[in-house]
Amino acid sequence: MPPTGAGAHLALNESDSPPEEIPHVHLDLYAGDADDQATEVERLVGLGASRVDWPFYDDDADYIVLADPDGNRFCVVNTGQT
Repeated sequence: MPPTGAGAHLALNESDSPPEEIPHVHLDLYAGDADDQATEVERLVGLGASRVDWPFYDDDADYIVLADPDGNRFCVVNTGQT
């Protein structure tokens, strides 16, 4: 974690345990509107993330579930949705 700078500080630790099928804690990445969200999802997929067939989406879900190359799940959230 950097000792200075604006915004939230985040530290990630490596673990040998396998990712949980339905994680209780995960990372949310915030995008602006739906276009920003789609662009960010495509950027992350281009970097090695994969889309997750998430069975728990609400009809009006403002998030898209992805997984990193190790299978750890995270969400990209559309913050422009009302």
